[in-house]
Amino acid sequence: MDMIFFDNIDKLGRIVLTAVMVYVLIVLVTKVSGKRSTSQLNNFDWIVTVMIGSLGASTILLKDIPFIEGVSSILVLYLLQFLVTKYASVSPQFSNFILSEPRIVFYQGQFLPDAMRSERLTRQEIECAMRSQGINNFDDVEAVVFESDAKLTIIPKPTNDTHGKENTVSQTIKPLM
Repeated sequence: MDMIFFDNIDKLGRIVLTAVMVYVLIVLVTKVSGKRSTSQLNNFDWIVTVMIGSLGASTILLKDIPFIEGVSSILVLYLLQFLVTKYASVSPQFSNFILSEPRIVFYQGQFLPDAMRSERLTRQEIECAMRSQGINNFDDVEAVVFESDAKLTIIPKPTNDTHGKENTVSQTIKPLM
């Protein structure tokens, strides 16, 4: 019961010093690794981020994990994330393997229940995304796409100012159909 608030000054000093060092390491490596580390996360990026946080916390709190071992594991994860995302940027097959495909969940005024069910989305979530884009009428929306980073993208209906041409399917929607 006597260790609830304080154990000893050496342990506290180690935790404070390690926390500062791990913090500086993660900030520097995140800065070097670029925007991808802190952008909208897809499933893969989210998993790596959680792992890095867990390793950082373990390195700070567990005296059985020396700083160098914790730093090494964090750096290896950043390196693996860099290599995987670099390869995904040049290999569409690999990219498709590690990333979720975007999916249309609303199209030309109609909610798509099968797509919504498989993505575990509710009508309220889609309507919320529309409202946040200032869209008040379903008829103003060409499509809603559930992106690989779990964002809902609203694609407004094209306007009829193309000199009388019929509206066609948007170039960004066509590959998803």
